[in-house]
Amino acid sequence: MSNHQLMGSLPARAGIGLRWPHIDQLLAEQPDVAWLELLADNHLHTGNLDYHRMMALAERYPVALHCVSMNLAGNDPLDFVYLERIKRLSQDTGAAWISDHACFCSHGNAHSHDLLPLPMTEAYAEHLAARICLVQDYLEQRILLENLSTYLRPPVAGLPEGQFLALVAELADCDLLLDVNNFQVNSINFGDDPREQIGYLPADRIRQMHLGGYQKTDWGALDTHGKEVWPDVWELFADTVARTGARPTLIEWDNDIPELPRLLEEAARADQILQQREVA
Repeated sequence: MSNHQLMGSLPARAGIGLRWPHIDQLLAEQPDVAWLELLADNHLHTGNLDYHRMMALAERYPVALHCVSMNLAGNDPLDFVYLERIKRLSQDTGAAWISDHACFCSHGNAHSHDLLPLPMTEAYAEHLAARICLVQDYLEQRILLENLSTYLRPPVAGLPEGQFLALVAELADCDLLLDVNNFQVNSINFGDDPREQIGYLPADRIRQMHLGGYQKTDWGALDTHGKEVWPDVWELFADTVARTGARPTLIEWDNDIPELPRLLEEAARADQILQQREVA
């Protein structure tokens, strides 16, 4: 078990993901955004103009780093060259924390562009936790583990998703990034009760939340991050905040990226829910 602590904190308000189409407008107008989440894999090339523009925003806004390539649940050796670059980016930006997913994304040196699901067994929880401990030791801080949206599940009996994540967090002494949209997508695709799954998670380990939009299909739901948050996700978010208290919450919008004012409208709606909980 790790003894590392989180490096910092963020306000319990809504933030937005930093995306290239909005950088110039954010620099010029400096709107009232509580914080920014950086998709860390997009900012690992130092010294160029884009990096300096990103750093200028990191001086203006609190930031968190979100990763997609740690391969926490994989069997390949951890990529310490990648982790060193993440560690340097965290130090340069003063990031409050670093997060990645409960998944694997490469095997046998073949990298997947999708985040792939894992068997949610006790044995795999131990495997995942052991790798998280190695990552935390290297980064010298606790990380946040995010739940995954999935479209297939390994044909082995396992724990309910919420129980599995709670076990991993306990074994690794890491914290959690609760993606509300992902639990709703899994509910649509597999019939899970999202409130029951979220109820398994220890509230004191939930440091951040994600909200995003999914696409309805003939067979279920696809987590595209390409549209506004659906009403069922807003309802689940409000219920979750009532249970956990307000947490820093990100609006994820990665595809068909809207104009910045539209993204800020979604953040303002999340802020209303968070602030209602703060005064309740």
